[in-house]
Amino acid sequence: MKALKERILKDGKCYPGGILKVDKFINHQMDPNLMKDIAVEFTRRFASSNVNKILTIEASGIAPAIMMGFLLNLPVVFAKKKKPNTMENMLSTTVSSFTKQRQYNVIISREYLNENDKVLFIDDFLAYGNAAKGIMELVEQSGAKLVGMGFIIEKAFQDGGKFLRDKGIHVESLAIIESLDNCQIKLKED
Repeated sequence: MKALKERILKDGKCYPGGILKVDKFINHQMDPNLMKDIAVEFTRRFASSNVNKILTIEASGIAPAIMMGFLLNLPVVFAKKKKPNTMENMLSTTVSSFTKQRQYNVIISREYLNENDKVLFIDDFLAYGNAAKGIMELVEQSGAKLVGMGFIIEKAFQDGGKFLRDKGIHVESLAIIESLDNCQIKLKED
């Protein structure tokens, strides 16, 4: 995804500790045309997956997941970080956030994730894989089948991608960051 990589280099900001800030175009202010292009690329990469539901975690994965759901005419479910008073009979797990340096519960109603589902997980970042591990646990609890995971940006210098691939999960990352050493963004070349 040339346009995504160019945008990361142009508008991404690096912070100490391996943090890449892309809130100008992905996870605070969003570029809808870029989100559409991202969804088209994910759709192409997972074309043979036989997915029937898109899954994400609030909040930054919602935009690309919705775009993909629109293109594929599929429902999109997002794991919530706060339990609504109206939610009953839910699946729940705990996830650690790398950027926020805290743990939080994520929940999904069993009504929207069950053994009949073949799900594709879409998210903005893959770093240590904590959100992905939480989704794997929720999918396992539900009896659904995880057919793949798509990430807009993967940090290859953190071990989430290796962990998921070693588990045999079909992982697609649209831009892979090799290094953020000295706050310089180094992208993996295709």
